[in-house]
Amino acid sequence: MAEQRIYGLHAVAAALRYEPEQVQELWVERQRRDGRIQTLLDAAATHGTPVRLMERAELDRLGGGVRHQGVMARLAVQQRTYGEADLPALLAATAEPALLLALDGVQDPHNLGACLRSAAAAGVHAVIAPVDRAAGLNATVRKVACGAAEITPFVPVTNLARALRDLKEQGVWIVGAAGEAEASLYTVDFTLPTVIVLGAEEKGLRRLTREVCDRLARIPLAMGGVESLNVSVATGILLFEARRQRGRAR
Repeated sequence: MAEQRIYGLHAVAAALRYEPEQVQELWVERQRRDGRIQTLLDAAATHGTPVRLMERAELDRLGGGVRHQGVMARLAVQQRTYGEADLPALLAATAEPALLLALDGVQDPHNLGACLRSAAAAGVHAVIAPVDRAAGLNATVRKVACGAAEITPFVPVTNLARALRDLKEQGVWIVGAAGEAEASLYTVDFTLPTVIVLGAEEKGLRRLTREVCDRLARIPLAMGGVESLNVSVATGILLFEARRQRGRAR
Protein backbone atom coordinates (compact mmCIF):
# COMPACT_ATOMS: atom_id res chain seq x y z
CA MET A 1 0.00 0.00 0.00
CA ALA A 2 1.52 3.33 -1.07
CA GLU A 3 1.16 6.70 0.60
CA GLN A 4 0.11 9.64 -1.51
CA ARG A 5 -0.69 13.28 -0.86
CA ILE A 6 -3.45 15.10 -2.71
CA TYR A 7 -4.37 18.74 -2.51
CA GLY A 8 -7.11 21.14 -3.47
CA LEU A 9 -10.80 21.32 -2.58
CA HIS A 10 -12.11 19.17 -5.45
CA ALA A 11 -9.52 16.42 -5.18
CA VAL A 12 -9.89 16.06 -1.41
CA ALA A 13 -13.70 16.16 -1.64
CA ALA A 14 -13.62 13.42 -4.30
CA ALA A 15 -11.38 11.24 -2.14
CA LEU A 16 -13.70 11.61 0.85
CA ARG A 17 -16.69 10.83 -1.34
CA TYR A 18 -15.42 7.88 -3.37
CA GLU A 19 -12.56 6.37 -1.33
CA PRO A 20 -12.96 7.60 2.28
CA GLU A 21 -11.20 4.54 3.67
CA GLN A 22 -8.01 5.66 1.93
CA VAL A 23 -7.93 9.11 3.54
CA GLN A 24 -5.69 8.80 6.59
CA GLU A 25 -5.61 12.46 7.62
CA LEU A 26 -6.77 15.91 6.49
CA TRP A 27 -4.46 18.90 6.76
CA VAL A 28 -6.40 22.16 6.83
CA GLU A 29 -5.22 25.76 6.95
CA ARG A 30 -5.99 27.01 10.46
CA GLN A 31 -7.26 30.42 9.39
CA ARG A 32 -9.65 29.15 6.71
CA ARG A 33 -13.23 28.69 7.88
CA ASP A 34 -15.47 29.16 4.85
CA GLY A 35 -18.36 26.97 3.73
CA ARG A 36 -16.36 24.77 1.34
CA ILE A 37 -13.81 23.92 4.00
CA GLN A 38 -16.59 23.25 6.49
CA THR A 39 -18.17 20.80 4.05
CA LEU A 40 -14.88 18.88 3.94
CA LEU A 41 -14.61 18.96 7.73
CA ASP A 42 -18.15 17.59 8.03
CA ALA A 43 -17.33 14.79 5.58
CA ALA A 44 -14.17 13.98 7.51
CA ALA A 45 -16.16 13.82 10.75
CA THR A 46 -18.71 11.49 9.13
CA HIS A 47 -15.96 9.05 8.15
CA GLY A 48 -13.94 9.45 11.33
CA THR A 49 -11.01 10.97 9.43
CA PRO A 50 -8.50 12.82 11.65
CA VAL A 51 -8.03 16.53 10.92
CA ARG A 52 -4.90 18.50 11.69
CA LEU A 53 -5.02 22.30 11.61
CA MET A 54 -1.86 23.93 10.25
CA GLU A 55 -0.44 27.32 9.47
CA ARG A 56 -0.39 28.17 5.77
CA ALA A 57 3.40 28.24 5.73
CA GLU A 58 3.50 24.62 6.90
CA LEU A 59 1.01 23.56 4.22
CA ASP A 60 3.11 25.39 1.62
CA ARG A 61 6.18 23.49 2.78
CA LEU A 62 4.44 20.10 2.73
CA GLY A 63 2.97 20.80 -0.70
CA GLY A 64 6.24 21.94 -2.22
CA GLY A 65 4.70 25.16 -3.50
CA VAL A 66 1.54 23.70 -5.09
CA ARG A 67 -1.76 25.60 -5.00
CA HIS A 68 -3.40 23.62 -2.23
CA GLN A 69 -6.38 25.97 -1.55
CA GLY A 70 -5.90 25.50 2.18
CA VAL A 71 -6.40 21.74 2.27
CA MET A 72 -4.32 18.61 1.70
CA ALA A 73 -4.90 14.96 2.51
CA ARG A 74 -2.65 12.00 3.21
CA LEU A 75 -3.87 8.82 1.54
CA ALA A 76 -2.95 5.17 1.90
CA VAL A 77 -3.62 4.29 -1.73
CA GLN A 78 -5.13 0.92 -2.50
CA GLN A 79 -7.07 2.10 -5.53
CA ARG A 80 -7.81 -0.50 -8.17
CA THR A 81 -5.07 -0.36 -10.74
CA TYR A 82 -5.50 -1.50 -14.34
CA GLY A 83 -3.24 -2.90 -17.01
CA GLU A 84 -3.50 -3.91 -20.63
CA ALA A 85 -4.76 -7.38 -19.66
CA ASP A 86 -7.85 -5.78 -18.09
CA LEU A 87 -9.12 -4.24 -21.33
CA PRO A 88 -11.15 -7.29 -22.50
CA ALA A 89 -12.97 -7.42 -19.15
CA LEU A 90 -13.66 -3.69 -19.24
CA LEU A 91 -15.12 -4.08 -22.74
CA ALA A 92 -17.25 -7.04 -21.66
CA ALA A 93 -18.66 -5.08 -18.73
CA THR A 94 -20.07 -2.24 -20.84
CA ALA A 95 -23.84 -2.07 -21.21
CA GLU A 96 -23.56 -0.06 -24.46
CA PRO A 97 -21.06 -0.07 -27.34
CA ALA A 98 -17.70 0.71 -25.80
CA LEU A 99 -16.45 4.30 -25.81
CA LEU A 100 -12.76 4.53 -24.94
CA LEU A 101 -10.24 7.37 -24.97
CA ALA A 102 -6.57 6.83 -25.86
CA LEU A 103 -4.01 9.57 -25.24
CA ASP A 104 -0.81 9.18 -27.24
CA GLY A 105 1.88 10.67 -25.02
CA VAL A 106 0.13 13.56 -23.23
CA GLN A 107 2.83 14.80 -20.85
CA ASP A 108 1.24 17.80 -19.15
CA PRO A 109 -0.52 16.59 -15.96
CA HIS A 110 -2.99 19.48 -16.19
CA ASN A 111 -4.02 18.32 -19.66
CA LEU A 112 -4.30 14.72 -18.51
CA GLY A 113 -6.44 15.75 -15.56
CA ALA A 114 -8.73 17.80 -17.80
CA CYS A 115 -9.01 14.90 -20.27
CA LEU A 116 -9.96 12.54 -17.44
CA ARG A 117 -12.60 15.00 -16.26
CA SER A 118 -14.15 15.18 -19.75
CA ALA A 119 -13.94 11.39 -20.07
CA ALA A 120 -15.84 10.85 -16.83
CA ALA A 121 -18.47 13.43 -17.81
CA ALA A 122 -18.95 11.75 -21.21
CA GLY A 123 -19.29 8.28 -19.74
CA VAL A 124 -16.06 6.89 -21.19
CA HIS A 125 -15.47 3.29 -20.14
CA ALA A 126 -11.66 3.56 -19.89
CA VAL A 127 -8.78 5.91 -20.66
CA ILE A 128 -5.67 4.33 -22.18
CA ALA A 129 -2.20 5.90 -22.20
CA PRO A 130 1.38 4.71 -22.70
CA VAL A 131 3.55 4.20 -19.64
CA ASP A 132 6.61 5.94 -21.10
CA ARG A 133 6.91 9.60 -22.07
CA ALA A 134 3.44 10.40 -20.75
CA ALA A 135 1.90 11.78 -17.58
CA GLY A 136 0.63 9.32 -14.99
CA LEU A 137 -1.86 9.64 -12.14
CA ASN A 138 -0.11 12.03 -9.77
CA ALA A 139 -1.45 14.59 -7.31
CA THR A 140 -1.68 17.35 -9.93
CA VAL A 141 -3.69 15.12 -12.28
CA ARG A 142 -6.09 14.15 -9.49
CA LYS A 143 -6.60 17.78 -8.48
CA VAL A 144 -7.40 18.91 -12.03
CA ALA A 145 -9.57 15.84 -12.65
CA CYS A 146 -11.86 16.80 -9.74
CA GLY A 147 -12.68 13.20 -8.82
CA ALA A 148 -12.65 11.74 -12.33
CA ALA A 149 -9.51 9.73 -11.56
CA GLU A 150 -11.53 7.78 -9.01
CA ILE A 151 -14.41 7.14 -11.45
CA THR A 152 -12.97 6.26 -14.86
CA PRO A 153 -10.50 3.35 -15.21
CA PHE A 154 -7.07 4.59 -16.26
CA VAL A 155 -5.14 1.92 -18.14
CA PRO A 156 -1.40 2.43 -18.71
CA VAL A 157 0.02 0.23 -21.49
CA THR A 158 3.58 -0.49 -22.57
CA ASN A 159 2.79 -0.30 -26.29
CA LEU A 160 -0.16 1.85 -27.33
CA ALA A 161 -0.21 0.75 -30.98
CA ARG A 162 -0.30 -2.91 -29.93
CA ALA A 163 -3.09 -2.24 -27.44
CA LEU A 164 -5.11 -0.51 -30.15
CA ARG A 165 -4.56 -3.40 -32.56
CA ASP A 166 -5.82 -5.81 -29.89
CA LEU A 167 -8.92 -3.68 -29.42
CA LYS A 168 -9.48 -3.62 -33.16
CA GLU A 169 -9.44 -7.42 -33.19
CA GLN A 170 -12.20 -7.31 -30.59
CA GLY A 171 -14.41 -5.25 -32.89
CA VAL A 172 -13.57 -1.76 -31.67
CA TRP A 173 -13.33 1.05 -34.25
CA ILE A 174 -10.15 3.18 -33.91
CA VAL A 175 -10.67 6.87 -34.73
CA GLY A 176 -7.65 9.18 -34.57
CA ALA A 177 -7.84 12.95 -34.31
CA ALA A 178 -5.62 14.75 -36.85
CA GLY A 179 -5.82 18.36 -37.93
CA GLU A 180 -4.84 17.54 -41.54
CA ALA A 181 -7.44 14.78 -41.99
CA GLU A 182 -9.90 15.24 -44.84
CA ALA A 183 -12.92 13.93 -42.92
CA SER A 184 -14.70 16.01 -40.32
CA LEU A 185 -15.48 14.42 -36.97
CA TYR A 186 -19.17 15.07 -37.76
CA THR A 187 -19.00 12.45 -40.53
CA VAL A 188 -17.84 9.71 -38.15
CA ASP A 189 -20.30 7.18 -36.74
CA PHE A 190 -19.51 7.18 -33.01
CA THR A 191 -22.40 4.88 -32.12
CA LEU A 192 -20.14 1.92 -32.94
CA PRO A 193 -17.70 0.55 -30.34
CA THR A 194 -15.00 3.23 -30.60
CA VAL A 195 -11.62 4.31 -29.29
CA ILE A 196 -11.00 8.02 -29.84
CA VAL A 197 -7.25 8.63 -30.06
CA LEU A 198 -5.58 12.00 -29.50
CA GLY A 199 -1.90 12.85 -29.78
CA ALA A 200 0.50 14.70 -27.54
CA GLU A 201 0.65 18.45 -27.10
CA GLU A 202 1.92 20.11 -30.31
CA LYS A 203 3.13 16.78 -31.78
CA GLY A 204 -0.10 14.98 -32.59
CA LEU A 205 -0.33 11.25 -33.19
CA ARG A 206 2.86 9.24 -33.53
CA ARG A 207 3.38 7.35 -36.79
CA LEU A 208 2.69 3.85 -35.42
CA THR A 209 -0.41 5.08 -33.64
CA ARG A 210 -1.65 6.83 -36.76
CA GLU A 211 -1.12 3.72 -38.88
CA VAL A 212 -3.28 1.53 -36.65
CA CYS A 213 -6.26 3.93 -36.84
CA ASP A 214 -9.21 2.85 -38.98
CA ARG A 215 -10.02 6.47 -39.71
CA LEU A 216 -8.64 9.95 -39.09
CA ALA A 217 -10.91 12.90 -38.45
CA ARG A 218 -10.42 16.60 -37.79
CA ILE A 219 -12.26 19.20 -35.76
CA PRO A 220 -13.41 21.89 -38.24
CA LEU A 221 -11.98 25.28 -37.26
CA ALA A 222 -13.14 28.69 -38.43
CA MET A 223 -11.17 30.31 -41.25
CA GLY A 224 -8.58 32.65 -39.81
CA GLY A 225 -8.94 31.16 -36.33
CA VAL A 226 -6.35 29.31 -34.29
CA GLU A 227 -4.47 26.55 -36.06
CA SER A 228 -5.07 23.89 -33.42
CA LEU A 229 -6.77 23.25 -30.08
CA ASN A 230 -5.40 22.23 -26.72
CA VAL A 231 -5.57 18.43 -26.37
CA SER A 232 -8.00 18.61 -23.45
CA VAL A 233 -10.33 20.94 -25.38
CA ALA A 234 -10.17 18.66 -28.44
CA THR A 235 -10.89 15.66 -26.21
CA GLY A 236 -14.04 17.28 -24.88
CA ILE A 237 -15.31 18.16 -28.36
CA LEU A 238 -14.79 14.65 -29.73
CA LEU A 239 -16.19 12.85 -26.71
CA PHE A 240 -19.32 14.92 -26.53
CA GLU A 241 -19.98 14.54 -30.24
CA ALA A 242 -19.86 10.81 -29.57
CA ARG A 243 -22.19 11.22 -26.59
CA ARG A 244 -24.56 13.38 -28.66
CA GLN A 245 -24.78 10.72 -31.38
CA ARG A 246 -25.35 7.98 -28.85
CA GLY A 247 -28.09 9.95 -27.14
CA ARG A 248 -29.79 10.52 -30.48
CA ALA A 249 -29.54 6.82 -31.34
CA ARG A 250 -31.43 5.71 -28.22
